Amino acid sequence: MDLVERYLNAVAAQLPKAVREDIVAELRDEIMGRLEALEARLGRAPTDDEVEALLREVGHPLSVAARYRPGPQALIGPTLYPWWLFGAKVGLTVMAAVTLVGLAVRVLVGDVYVGQAVGQAFASLFSGAVTVIGLLTLAGFILERQDRKPDFIANWRVKDLGVFELGADFDPEGWTRERIARGEWFSRGRERPSKSGGEVRKGAQMSPVARAVASAIGWSVLLLWWTGLLQIRPIQPEEWAGVVDGVNYGRILGEMFAAAYWPVVLFAVCRIGFDLLRAISGGNVRLTAAGDILFGMAAAWGVLWIWFWSTLSPVIWVGTATEFYDRVRLLFEREDHVGGLATILMVVVVWAFAVEVARIVRAAARLIVGRETKAA
Repeated sequence: MDLVERYLNAVAAQLPKAVREDIVAELRDEIMGRLEALEARLGRAPTDDEVEALLREVGHPLSVAARYRPGPQALIGPTLYPWWLFGAKVGLTVMAAVTLVGLAVRVLVGDVYVGQAVGQAFASLFSGAVTVIGLLTLAGFILERQDRKPDFIANWRVKDLGVFELGADFDPEGWTRERIARGEWFSRGRERPSKSGGEVRKGAQMSPVARAVASAIGWSVLLLWWTGLLQIRPIQPEEWAGVVDGVNYGRILGEMFAAAYWPVVLFAVCRIGFDLLRAISGGNVRLTAAGDILFGMAAAWGVLWIWFWSTLSPVIWVGTATEFYDRVRLLFEREDHVGGLATILMVVVVWAFAVEVARIVRAAARLIVGRETKAA
């Protein structure tokens, strides 16, 4: 009986105090009944080895206690896991993009040798991935233990299920050399023909809720990187050897980074909060449109700040459309390409402003009609 008591003590240690005595008493009755049946079958008292074998059949104390313990039995349950996996894909994709941009910039401006930059990028990518997965797992752990799940999880709608169709026709096990040679990239087997590319893209469109969740995760990763909390080597413009055509772009961008640090943090925090609100509301069209207008105006103001008041302004500013056209024309006509980088940056800033204006116009249209438009 000493083995049974030790077993029951191990189970009891894993149980809540409020129900411990009742569960242990119930389990003791079950084990004693099994022991009596074993003794009757053997015609003698069971040995310690036979008792231990019987207890192994009952189950490990941790597993047995888990059956009686209230609440979730998994770190992230099956209902929440698809959202966790989706978030991991989005977060890792954004982080990889940030890492690649940083790698490309550092190589282009001659900050480090290519091999050193690639090695540092891989190290940063690995440590950053651990951080992203850890934060997502922590968020999933907390959500799993809430009595009331967010509406986009608990009260889901069919129109919000497009996110789970992503990758539906991608079967890694079917990607054999024979299929690749035949060009059957998306086949699941002879019994079912593959979908056309248009059908795959149509089925893979994300729902408003999925877009909101993806945006929140993406902005969270960018915010962690911008503030230096994500273990990816940050871009430090002041350390760049970026002097082109007599212009010290490293110093200019360093001063711009310092001036824009807190506004970008505020913008990212507000954007994350807004995206979470969108997800909770089920992707309300007018709410999304109103937010897009406000954030589009904020982004457009940021572009105007770069054009008129930042330390980059003297390099890229032109007063008229004619001056803009002349600088672009000279970029293609001059063989020495002097001033080419400044002209490219000028075009990028103008293009960014046009994109934000177009975003505001489309959002205003959605706000008026109350539904998604084809252009959006």
